[in-house]
Amino acid sequence: VQLQASGGGLVQAGDSLRLSCAASGRTFSSLATGWFRQVPGKEREIVARISRSGRITYYGDSVKGRFTISRDSAKNTVYLEMTSLRPEDTAVYYCAADRSEVPTTLERGYEYWGQGTLVTVSS
Repeated sequence: VQLQASGGGLVQAGDSLRLSCAASGRTFSSLATGWFRQVPGKEREIVARISRSGRITYYGDSVKGRFTISRDSAKNTVYLEMTSLRPEDTAVYYCAADRSEVPTTLERGYEYWGQGTLVTVSS
């Protein structure tokens, strides 16, 4: 399985941005998917997760109410819609996937990883 994340960029505080994660080699309907982010010197943290069935979502406390994870089966793509962006959202964002229904919120719970996409939010 190969994951390709895209959509990062430079935005201002309060703006919105949508990240995409496209998969090849397997359909997202057979994978749970998570978005993680990492800033230099810190551990990678989970931002959002959608279960393999698509019925269960999870959001980190810092993004609840602002970010939305969704899946488009026809395009085999998972999205992270980010609104009301803050400077502290600046990070490299990674998409990850796993064959389990609901993986842990930790990095080790995910078998497949895409490359990161940088999101920079200016104040």
